[in-house]
Amino acid sequence: MLNKFHHFQEALEKREKNGTLRILKQNQEGIDFYSNDYLGLARNKNFQDLILKKVTENPELLKGSTGSRLISGNSFVVIETEEFIAKEHQYESALLFPSGYNANLALFSTLPTRHDTIIVDEQIHRSVHDACKMSNAKKLKFKHNDVEDLERILKKQNGLCYVAIESLYSMDGDIAPINEIVEIVEKYNANLIIDEAHAFGVFGYGLVNKFQLQNKVLATVITYGKALGTHGASVLTNDLIKSYLINFASPFIYTTSAHDFLWRSIKEGYHFLNQNKELSIKLQENIKIFRDQNLKNPPSENSPIQAIIIPDNHQLRTLKETLFDNEFLTYAVFSPTVKEGTERLRICLHSFNREEEIIALTKIIRNFI
Repeated sequence: MLNKFHHFQEALEKREKNGTLRILKQNQEGIDFYSNDYLGLARNKNFQDLILKKVTENPELLKGSTGSRLISGNSFVVIETEEFIAKEHQYESALLFPSGYNANLALFSTLPTRHDTIIVDEQIHRSVHDACKMSNAKKLKFKHNDVEDLERILKKQNGLCYVAIESLYSMDGDIAPINEIVEIVEKYNANLIIDEAHAFGVFGYGLVNKFQLQNKVLATVITYGKALGTHGASVLTNDLIKSYLINFASPFIYTTSAHDFLWRSIKEGYHFLNQNKELSIKLQENIKIFRDQNLKNPPSENSPIQAIIIPDNHQLRTLKETLFDNEFLTYAVFSPTVKEGTERLRICLHSFNREEEIIALTKIIRNFI
């Protein structure tokens, strides 16, 4: 009998042949230059002790939420945490989600209608692209960080437009020209949504907060699984948009709420960040050490994400394996995940990396390329 799933098998075999087959691996031992734990909070014993103390004082935090927030999962803890987050970021409202992926699904599948247009940076996170598939709106792309191309596209639109960018991009590690994009978006009366997943914690509360753009950005997505070392996300917006999402966003309505342990961990994470600002200072020092080694292609002098372009899957795989043999954990991004010819070694720097580790890492890369 013909295997009706033969096309699945063929696709997997093709990836295996190309060396791009994804498999799940247990966390490996080595020197971390690949995780998003930029400030080391996921491994920080003082932060862990703080959370443990909160749970010991209130074991009810570990209780399951028992349902969606519209039924039985809307606790005092999650309400209190949202109010706290909104105040900290100087927004009217915050709405918590189990992940940044869910938050983006909710925003872009719900707000734009069939009469609207979503204009996204070509390097926006996959969650936004997936959300656009759930929307009836038209989707257009503009060239990465290209303000002139964005304006060219906006000029041609008649209806309501939503513009989607990240403040710090996860593949190239470069920073968006946020102030210039805000000006263009305002000029054409469009709505700007900014994903701050990789900027939060690295640059304080993110670049929207740094530049005080809260009144010019319709919604900001903050995620907590990176620099904060926990999980979950919040959408920062106004009261009207929050209420609309609660009423019409399927990814919010039809999912069981996380338990209170997560929400309390997020709130305590904010306090810990504010009490340990030396972590972000140390991160910037390590970024400078890396950049002082003068490797090719580092995109941004302040970014914890540094991409070294190795335009060949085989060569890239060999470099990654060489680094692993020397106990360095890095992440190789092969085509077709990125465009052919832009394959890269993605290096994440952290506050806990030591200077001698950074120099040893870059020496291997330099000798290889």
